[in-house]
Amino acid sequence: MKLNYKRTMLVGLAFLSICTFWQMYDFTVPLVLKNTYGLNDTWAGVVMAMDNVLALFLLPFFGALSDRCRAGLGRRMPFILLGTFLAVVFTVSLPTVIGMNSLPVFLVVLGLLLVSMGLYRSPAVALMPDVTPKPLRSKGNAVINLMGTVGGMLTLVLNNFAIRHYITDNGKTASDYSLLFYAVAAIMAVSVFILYKTIHERPLVAEMERINYGEPKEQTTVTRDEKSGKLNPEVMRSLLLILFSVAFWFMGYNAVTTAFSKYAMSQWQVMEGAASNCVLVATVAATLSYWPVGIVSSKLGRKKVILFGAALLSACFFLAGTVRSLGVLMFVLFALVGIAWASINVNSFPMVVELASGADTGKYTGYYYTFSMAAQVLTPILSGWLLEHVGYHTLFPYAGVMVAISVVTMCFVRHGDVKPEARRGMEAFDVGED
Repeated sequence: MKLNYKRTMLVGLAFLSICTFWQMYDFTVPLVLKNTYGLNDTWAGVVMAMDNVLALFLLPFFGALSDRCRAGLGRRMPFILLGTFLAVVFTVSLPTVIGMNSLPVFLVVLGLLLVSMGLYRSPAVALMPDVTPKPLRSKGNAVINLMGTVGGMLTLVLNNFAIRHYITDNGKTASDYSLLFYAVAAIMAVSVFILYKTIHERPLVAEMERINYGEPKEQTTVTRDEKSGKLNPEVMRSLLLILFSVAFWFMGYNAVTTAFSKYAMSQWQVMEGAASNCVLVATVAATLSYWPVGIVSSKLGRKKVILFGAALLSACFFLAGTVRSLGVLMFVLFALVGIAWASINVNSFPMVVELASGADTGKYTGYYYTFSMAAQVLTPILSGWLLEHVGYHTLFPYAGVMVAISVVTMCFVRHGDVKPEARRGMEAFDVGED
């Protein structure tokens, strides 16, 4: 059985559009809030937290709603098309709204934009397991993550030449993000249009339903009660343990990525650029690791690779807490952090949806994002309190402990780790794409 890389990349165009948008959003909105509307850091942080708070409710809701969709285009495609259309409309309206210089109007439009993005994120991500054989979902998720990285990189490139600077009437330098908004909206529209024209959801899902659920020999473990359709208690226990693991490693990783620049400036007296280079090293290492991690996971199993990644991540955070200056050792540690994060990220989502039936993949995708987003809402508060009231030296130990807890919870997971059948005969000599 081989992964259809071309098809998976086309499915990943939806995630590319999502990551293109969020890279732009995280870069421009804080600057607009500060420079255009004069919000201080506290209130700007409240506004920037809106997307994570909304995601706690929107992602599981629209994921489950897409499971019940019976449209001619399929279950996920209507949400992807409608969400993208609305998001593009609100994105291209931002220059006009910002020009009105009315904070309430800007916040209303921003809220509608965030709802539009929430409308199709879970359905877009659920489309990958819908059209991918179960044993190959880690590889598929690796491809999806790579497509998301490409989307983020497109916005980073656009940041260099799509932002116009000008002198205001009072002699100050200001920035015009109109071209950036239009370019990102165009990328989103074109990406999803190509997805719509090339991926015919209903026949592909029907094919995968036959592969994943149609043959009794593939059901090696009974996961659901035949009458109620609910997960058996031991399978539900595994699902909860996976989801809590997701929350704990996101709490550790997100604490470091959001506060590392402040940590480096406070503890090592370096500039923001030098600190951001460490995070860049981790991002590049993770990106380069996605594909090989997907291949290794299909050979060794998802749980083993996740445990390796989580243990490595925790160890790197504890070691980083002992480093007294920004040097080569720190860059090496952050490269290992990237590899560890790729090992976790490629496999965690497939383990969650492995426990779903073909009819509720969207709901389980929502579960995954509920726990990951809840962690990203909670951890800045917890780690921020420690940084302020105890000291910046608590950052890496806090992160190390959180990820270490995820290692413990993952050890008790017993389901969600499907492996492909061993090759027989001449297939054993096939070393091509799996």
